[in-house]
Amino acid sequence: MNDQDYDNFKKKGLRVEVRNNNVTKAWRKLKRLLQSEGVNLELRRRQYYEKPSERRRREKDMARKRWIKKKAEIENKW
Repeated sequence: MNDQDYDNFKKKGLRVEVRNNNVTKAWRKLKRLLQSEGVNLELRRRQYYEKPSERRRREKDMARKRWIKKKAEIENKW
């Protein structure tokens, strides 16, 4: 394995260093990192199989709810 392959290998994955034996701080940082990457949401989504038609319906419903909420915010401003 040459240096370039090793550098690419190092960059893959999420990494958190434990400094001064402070595992709780590293754990919180890892949880925050996982949340920002969307890993928890992805795991929850893949827990059960969702038919493509159900996925489309769910996404359409979510978009509709976002639109209604946005419309209500605009109406409240006026």
